Amino acid sequence: MATAILHQTQNEIHHGSPEEAAILAVIERMARARYDKDAAAIAAPYAPGAAVYNLAPPLEHRGVDVAQTQAWLDTWDGPITIEPRHFHIAVSGDMAVAWGYLRMEGTKIHPPAKPNFWMRETLVLDRRAGAWTIVHEHTSVPFYMDATTRPAFDLHPPALDQDAEDRAPTSR
Repeated sequence: MATAILHQTQNEIHHGSPEEAAILAVIERMARARYDKDAAAIAAPYAPGAAVYNLAPPLEHRGVDVAQTQAWLDTWDGPITIEPRHFHIAVSGDMAVAWGYLRMEGTKIHPPAKPNFWMRETLVLDRRAGAWTIVHEHTSVPFYMDATTRPAFDLHPPALDQDAEDRAPTSR
């Protein structure tokens, strides 16, 4: 099993094998598609029946609904930055797992808001006809386990906690 780590800062990516590079390219294309608000490009790397556990209800989605994704994208004014950071990749044959952090930033139209927070992301990929396809995605935000059960949007990845640059809004 091979392992790679994505430590992206200012477009700098470190990767190892061709398999790892191809998976990192999938992650980067998805980030670009979200920034461009291109629902078809967001859906492209997913298997039709992929198990998607993202932040939106219900608990599980099967595959990516392009129309539903576009409707969500249209609730944003301008680009949506979902920046991948500190991704680890483990490859074994035609299966791979990638996990790391995503920082989401943008401007919501209604109600007006400027979210900027970190999420956790895990992807399971299957190599099909030479291309890496996402068969499972799990995205989560921790929540405070007190009476409020509020999302912990104020958290930062431990390795980035001292890096003030990572706390500042970014632009592309």
